[in-house]
Amino acid sequence: MVERSEPMRVTRRKALALFGCAAACGLVASPAILMVSPAEAQTTAAPAAPAAETPKSGTERRHDRRTQRAERRQERRTGRAERRQERRTGREERRNARDGATTEQKK
Repeated sequence: MVERSEPMRVTRRKALALFGCAAACGLVASPAILMVSPAEAQTTAAPAAPAAETPKSGTERRHDRRTQRAERRQERRTGRAERRQERRTGREERRNARDGATTEQKK
């Protein structure tokens, strides 16, 4: 059997007790939170040896990526053209060997 409970009303006495607890917690927690350290801020020390390469800007990185991409694309194209030429040459040699003719005789 399910019992329905009515919504509880918040009375002035309960509200004041809640505010009192919140104030007490605030007073206890505030010194811990607001405590300031007497130490001063640390500064970063300069590196002993300067970095070999300075950080690049976004434009420079993008340019480098594009250059590398273009180089890879050109290598692929060159490789494809070379493989295609090898296939054609091999096909022609096999055809000539099968027919018994040389390249000079066909021309």
